[in-house]
Amino acid sequence: MALFQVSGLKSFAELREQILPARQTHLFDRTNHYNFGTKTQEFAVPLGVDPSGFLGTCSRDGGVSIDLNHGTTTLAFKFRHGVIVAVDSRASAGRYLASNDVNKVIEINPYLLGTMSGSAADCQYWERLLAKECRLYRLRSNHRISVAAASKLLCNMMLGYRGMGLSMGSMICGWDKEGPGLYYVDDRGTRLSGRMFSTGCGSSYAYGVVDSGYREDMAVEEAYELGRRGIAHATHRDAYSGGAVNSEYTLVYIHQPTTPVPRCLRHFSLVQTGVSTIGRVAGTFQD
Repeated sequence: MALFQVSGLKSFAELREQILPARQTHLFDRTNHYNFGTKTQEFAVPLGVDPSGFLGTCSRDGGVSIDLNHGTTTLAFKFRHGVIVAVDSRASAGRYLASNDVNKVIEINPYLLGTMSGSAADCQYWERLLAKECRLYRLRSNHRISVAAASKLLCNMMLGYRGMGLSMGSMICGWDKEGPGLYYVDDRGTRLSGRMFSTGCGSSYAYGVVDSGYREDMAVEEAYELGRRGIAHATHRDAYSGGAVNSEYTLVYIHQPTTPVPRCLRHFSLVQTGVSTIGRVAGTFQD
């Protein structure tokens, strides 16, 4: 009490009477930090109107009715030499064009990539959380996580929040000791393994192009051209996809040297905005 008098701060009870109506209980009573007693994270609720009462006015039946329209096109397929990932760069909110320069490829680690489709916030948050879990896995087990295990981690996260309004359709792509890997994971907990996936409202256009020219024994140049044509046709036909064509792919060469040295992994990144530029980053494959 003496500290309140010296600093001139008002007590919690006085602040609550000024902000909230008399004899009205709000979520403001809850703590806004990590609760060590229950070992749960208590979310901070902003001052003002009770969020549950405000959201109840969003629909006639008293429930929350928020319909968010998403538009994007992402494409990924694996072949003999690696995995091609091609995405558009347009972010749309219904009929509103939010941005034409969005990076929809999230690096989980130097050997794993994830794509964004659905809500940008959900995809970024959960794939960054997946990146943290992959780093912890490396520290615990002293070897990096496989593509299948990483996709299973993300699937388990989605199963815990199924039916809670998340919007995410992601492709986990990379290379491990089993070779190139490609998995599809969405917000309902669906996890699929395959050679080719496309998500977003322009996926049907991308599938039509890639299906007609896909071969597992393609050369690297043929695979790049097929991915570029697939995403270019989708962005041209689909009204909610567009922007620059960002194509990032992982290309891996495995050789059998005469002396025992680590197998080499090379990560290629290409962004096409009229003039093609290729950057190369070298890494090391470790079992």
